Formats: sequence, structure tokens, C-alpha cells
Amino acid sequence: QLQLVESGGGLAQPGGSLRLSCAASGFTLDYYAIGWFRQAPGKEREGVSCIRANSGSIYYTDSVKGRFTISRDNAKNTVYLQMNSLKPEDTAVYYCAARVAVCGSRRESYDAWGQGTQVTVSS
Repeated sequence: QLQLVESGGGLAQPGGSLRLSCAASGFTLDYYAIGWFRQAPGKEREGVSCIRANSGSIYYTDSVKGRFTISRDNAKNTVYLQMNSLKPEDTAVYYCAARVAVCGSRRESYDAWGQGTQVTVSS
């Protein structure tokens, strides 16, 4: 069964950096697009970034462009989200999700979700 586990969250200062990891078990990430989503307190879950299975297409929401970088290491069956220049408004629970081949805009179209990892940006 498809399983994803996020890690790397924690507390960072404004302007600091964190790297989130999304590790897969039970399947290989080679053939799946991986999206990162986040949900802040009192807000709906929003898409942050997505990387296509072949890395040919990468998407970022406007608020993180230039600061976040998504990448994949198929040999390690892991996708990363490097977060630089963090802002307090980045505070949220971050989730990764898998979808066959290509990225999608509908969260319902993703086949598997991780449990989430908390990111807190505060001084």
C-alpha cells in the first residue's frame, strides 16, 4: 500500500531554513508526481509545490517562489522541499502527497498522503 512519511519540520527563525523530506514505502516514487501542501491554523489546506514524476514540470505557489525548492532523489525514494528565507506566514503543518505521473490541482486526485510535519517560524 502507498505510504508516505514526512520529516524535517521544526522551529525556525524568520529568514532561516528547513529541509522537509517525504519518504515513500510500499512503492517507488519514480512514477509518481509528489505535491507538498500545507495547512495553517484556521485556514484551508493549500498547495505549495509539486514535481512531476520525470521532474519535467515543477510548480510553486506564488507566495513561495524564489524561496522554496522541490527536488527528488529517486535512488533514495525521497522527495525534498528546501525552504529558505522562511517567514512567519509559512507556519503550518506540511503534507506530501503522491499522484500518478503528473501534478494535479485537486487534492482529491492524490492517491496517498503523509501524516504531516509541523513547521513553525517564529522569533
